[in-house]
Amino acid sequence: MNELENCRKEIDEIDQQLIELFERRMNVAAKVAEYKAENNLPIYNGERESQVISNNVHRLKDDRYEILARRFFIGIMELSRELQKEVIKRLK
Repeated sequence: MNELENCRKEIDEIDQQLIELFERRMNVAAKVAEYKAENNLPIYNGERESQVISNNVHRLKDDRYEILARRFFIGIMELSRELQKEVIKRLK
């Protein structure tokens, strides 16, 4: 196997882990939506989202990825909000 094939194999393994973690995160986001619906809380909490993004960006070991990590978590937060909207809509 050449270097490119080895890298692709490693990426495939990482992607498998990422999708498992993504699904786990979305399951928890759905529970958050249920709580928010029961307690009449808004879906969007800008302060919380900023905190989550900042905390995760600060976990980076390589600062070169800061902008990409920030974009990654912004995307995850957007997807979480979309899911929460769907969950709350189904609960009504």
